[in-house]
Amino acid sequence: MRYKFTFIAGFAVGFVAGARAGRERYDQLVKLAATAADNPAAQQAAAAVQAKATDAARMAKEKFAGQLQGGLSSAKDKVSSLRHKDPDPAANGHKFAGTPD
Repeated sequence: MRYKFTFIAGFAVGFVAGARAGRERYDQLVKLAATAADNPAAQQAAAAVQAKATDAARMAKEKFAGQLQGGLSSAKDKVSSLRHKDPDPAANGHKFAGTPD
C-alpha cells in the first residue's frame, strides 16, 4: 500500500509540474528536437545507423532463408521415406499400443 501511495503521489506531482510548464515548455522541446534533427552530425549518425540496420536485416534474411531451405529439404526427405514404408505394419507383426489381439 505504501508503494501505491508513493506512486500516486509522484504521478500527481509530475502532472502538476507538467501542467504548469504548459505550452511554452512543449514548444521549447519541439524546437530543440527540430534543431537536433537538422544537425549534420545527427543526420550522419542516423544514416550510419540506418545502413547498419539494413545490413543486419539482410544478413538475418539470408540466414533465415538458408535455415528454411534446409528444414524444407529435411522435411521432404522424411516424408519421402515415410511414403516408402510398408503401409500395413500389422502384416509384419507390429501392433499398435492399446489394441486388442
